[in-house]
Amino acid sequence: MNLTIFLLALFDGISYAALVFIVALGLTLIFGVMRILNIAHGSLYAIGAYATVSLTGFFLALGFAPVFAFPLMLVSAVLVGVLLGGPIEWLLLRRIYDKPEVLQLLVTFAVFMILEDVQRLVWGTQPYFQASALQALGNVTVFGVTYTVYQLILLPMVAIGLLLGLRFFLRHTVIGKLILATTEDREAAQSIGIDAERVFLFTFTVGAVLAGLGGALASPTTSILPGMGADMIVLSFAVVATAGLGQIGGAAVAALMIGLGRSFAVYVWPEVAVLVPYLIMVLVLLVRPEGLFGSPVARKI
Repeated sequence: MNLTIFLLALFDGISYAALVFIVALGLTLIFGVMRILNIAHGSLYAIGAYATVSLTGFFLALGFAPVFAFPLMLVSAVLVGVLLGGPIEWLLLRRIYDKPEVLQLLVTFAVFMILEDVQRLVWGTQPYFQASALQALGNVTVFGVTYTVYQLILLPMVAIGLLLGLRFFLRHTVIGKLILATTEDREAAQSIGIDAERVFLFTFTVGAVLAGLGGALASPTTSILPGMGADMIVLSFAVVATAGLGQIGGAAVAALMIGLGRSFAVYVWPEVAVLVPYLIMVLVLLVRPEGLFGSPVARKI
């Protein structure tokens, strides 16, 4: 492997890890607070991508500059969180928090299937592609390797900013401390006047926004087509399981491991590139069943 191939694999791995982490961050937040593995997270990611492509195409047709695609990404993510995430928690999940985990998985899987069909009804089955945001920032050359500024600089910066921002929010704001209190002991939090239902609604909405933002940020780098949500939710689960359920900081490390592993496999041994993320997850779980950063929990009998 020469230097050019090494740098290409490194840059691909970093940009891919940043995208996967953003989506996995929302999944980790939801599970860490609400103890629900949200399979519908993948559909929210895909709808965020579709919404961004549609809004960007609409405004570009009106004569807006390509740079206008960046605020539209945020708008799309917020719309996904508010219009889909909030109602899903309020109308469905709120009724099953105390139900068996299998029922929770089935409900979120049903939502996933419904939203997959909604995507086909609204956008059809043809692929979409809108790279105006990618082109607006241009390219940068590093040691003779030319790469897009969007993927090499912007995506990792957004991922790092979200990680640091979420950690600060949870530890140093009133709402964040209410979330942590509810996570630690829901009944005790309710006994001192904390509205756990509002905390869960806010948490799920934020997690849905992160899923939509991941799709929005991915839209300039890949074709938007049916099935992309399923691929992302499986990868996000691999990141969450590798890091340890509910481990926000650990998800960043796991995403980087999986992103770099997959990227280098594409260049070195492409036949197994699809398997690499799951091989990493299996190897980690064989050594540490609770994940890299998870803590063993005593089983209650």
